[in-house]
Amino acid sequence: MLRVLENAGFDLAARNHAEAILKGDFPDAVEGLVTALLEFRLPAREIIKSGGGQAKSTQRLRDSLYDKGWKKHNFVIRTIVDGEEREAKSHEIDHVLHCDNGTLALEIEWNNKDPFFDRDLENFQRLHAQGAISLGVLVTRGAEMQAAMKNIVANTIRSEGILSAEELEPWGMKERTARQKKALSRLLKRQVPFAEAFSHSFVADKFGTATTHWQKLDDRIQRGVGNPCPLLLVGLPLSCVRDYSAAMPEL
Repeated sequence: MLRVLENAGFDLAARNHAEAILKGDFPDAVEGLVTALLEFRLPAREIIKSGGGQAKSTQRLRDSLYDKGWKKHNFVIRTIVDGEEREAKSHEIDHVLHCDNGTLALEIEWNNKDPFFDRDLENFQRLHAQGAISLGVLVTRGAEMQAAMKNIVANTIRSEGILSAEELEPWGMKERTARQKKALSRLLKRQVPFAEAFSHSFVADKFGTATTHWQKLDDRIQRGVGNPCPLLLVGLPLSCVRDYSAAMPEL
């Protein structure tokens, strides 16, 4: 089933025998996860409307996982010595699926600061060491989607005929800071067309290299963060984005 995701353009990586574990012990869980991911769609407008980690589209992905049994769960690990509790640590995971053969944990990092990857991977590591989970799954923006972000934003604004930031307010875009407005103004004064100027400043600020995306996740995996927990890593493909043509010229 995982090959279906690769064929659909998803970035996919499995570590520490994760693929064999999923195939052998969790075939039904894999089928549900693959279905939710294949059905995921991200309207280009919503990339501009939210910018941050709570886009309506990603909430729809979360809801789809909830419907398939991947519920939020707070793991509590207590250390007890001679009947006295000495320490208690909690690890809240957004999506946990309890199965007959074990427990799976999943986090979606659509657009956070990239240190959130360290938190997620280290949580998976601790929970796996305690026997609380069998495997961890991380979902983030794929490499191709990340590379196309400026084009997606510029093409969307251009196709809608938007010529100023004020015209984006009805879309639900958050109030721009003074720094963000200044960066946009500098580009406009250089006669850069509004769509291109806005996309450069917006993407650099909201979807920059220091946010959660495939390359930042892969960097941590190559360093061994999260080992020896079995891990499935998923990068959402550009094809998830609606109303965008990859044939548009690159910025």
